Amino acid sequence: MLLLAATVAVAGPAVAPPTEGELKATVEALTGPGMDGRRSGTAGGDLAAERIAEWLKTAGLQPAGERGSFFQSFVVATATRVAPGTAFAINGRMLDLGRDWAPHGGSLRETVAAEVVFVGYGLSAPGYDDWAGVDVRNRIALVLDGAPPHLAGVAASRLEKLVAARRAGARALLLVSDTLPSLGGTAAAVRLVSGTVTRAAADALLAPAGTTLAQLADTITQRRAPASAVLPGVRAEIRVALEVADRNAVNVVGILPGADPALAEEAVVFGAHYDHLGLTGGAVHPGADDNASGTAVVVGLARAFAAAGPQPRTLVFALFGAEELGLVGSARYVKSPSVPLARTALMVNFDMVGRLRDGKLTVGGVESGRGLRDTVSDAARATGVKATLRDSPYGPSDHSSFYGAGAPVLFFHTGGHADYHRPSDTADKIDAAGMARIAALGANIAERLARPAYVAVPRPTRERPEPSVGARVFLGVGGGVSESDGLPLSQVVAGSGAAKAGLRDGDVLVRLGDRPINAFDDLLAALRDRKPGDEVRLLYLRDGIDHETLATLGTRP
Repeated sequence: MLLLAATVAVAGPAVAPPTEGELKATVEALTGPGMDGRRSGTAGGDLAAERIAEWLKTAGLQPAGERGSFFQSFVVATATRVAPGTAFAINGRMLDLGRDWAPHGGSLRETVAAEVVFVGYGLSAPGYDDWAGVDVRNRIALVLDGAPPHLAGVAASRLEKLVAARRAGARALLLVSDTLPSLGGTAAAVRLVSGTVTRAAADALLAPAGTTLAQLADTITQRRAPASAVLPGVRAEIRVALEVADRNAVNVVGILPGADPALAEEAVVFGAHYDHLGLTGGAVHPGADDNASGTAVVVGLARAFAAAGPQPRTLVFALFGAEELGLVGSARYVKSPSVPLARTALMVNFDMVGRLRDGKLTVGGVESGRGLRDTVSDAARATGVKATLRDSPYGPSDHSSFYGAGAPVLFFHTGGHADYHRPSDTADKIDAAGMARIAALGANIAERLARPAYVAVPRPTRERPEPSVGARVFLGVGGGVSESDGLPLSQVVAGSGAAKAGLRDGDVLVRLGDRPINAFDDLLAALRDRKPGDEVRLLYLRDGIDHETLATLGTRP
């Protein structure tokens, strides 16, 4: 990497940082009516981007996007929809799509016509195996949701049942549940045709065999044993045609040109992602802390610096879309930055900065550029902020895109909490006074900054992409979001237990030990009772194929 010589800091006009009231109002606006969780590629995400662009324009920033606008566009695959030709027939009788059945978002796009086999609850547990003693090869497996009463403590996700069916050689799986899946978002895929049928539709399927779901379930309950069997006279044909919808999303970028002839070609980038999870699991996720808080700080700093007048260096204010989908927006920015990355003196990322506890803030990346540690320490003392400084520039947020492209970075974060990625992450829980102090620290750093030379920091074996909510051990993965089961991995830290076990970015974690993993909270719960050095068995998907591996847990720094 190119190492850039430090220059002497040159003072610009004094900056009055954003106020508590201003920051609170911005968070409330970003979590208010119409925003609907600000998912990139949705109307709520578009509304948030438009509102941010209006704020930057009103503040007096110049547009730094495409074609003279504040927007930098890119495409995200955000949704799956049923295409014409999707159908399900039982012995030639068609079922009603959307009422009787629905395909899974991760289903193969194929046609399967075959005999149907009842496979109980699709479970394999000590002393109980629905898949044993029945041949499902090249057949359609019919599986009940949940678990039998005597195995109520056994947890199995839909994704695990799909994996078990594929391993057993089934060509398709039908899950019985009166809750049909929504195809509103992307889904983890298993190389299997799959869908959900209602209980009424399943009974219609079973009628030629002279039995009902209730009778089959009662047999399992009474015998406390599987009742799997080929269903005589029952054939089905499933045709699945799905389309993945590509939708436009944007970054919002504004610029304040520098005034010092010697420094104006250099830039400091203030960044935050404005997107969140949108409507997930039937509920709006407002994302007040994640990351309306960081967005409010960056917008507030844009207003403050614009009001103060030109600074020596150029200042870029970038609000990224699709961070929750895998740092897509920041990756787009670094491919065509407003100021070349070779002339980007520093990128400062604010992600989840709305829950300042005991006045303490974590600032990561202080060893990513020479002199940064001293600069941050001096600024923290000047503003009265208690900052815990971390050397590493790595982590599952947008600064990673910049550091990977050769720019020094700082990462501001006030820590995880129980509302992370939940509908309860609301504006009333935000510490706006704490955000004002964090914004003042960010402004002070930019004002006193001498150009830090980029430092290539080795990836640690014990990085922390997970929110810190009390787990003592470290696996080394950062998770994204899916509307299906499983945890898509947005980051696997090099040298971590997960990486050494063979996991990669983009894999989908299905199970850790005996616990299904359907969200990041599940992973944290699964790790909570573990200790460093423990070996855990992981089930994961890669390109629709299931894999198992053992990982050794490390220690959280």
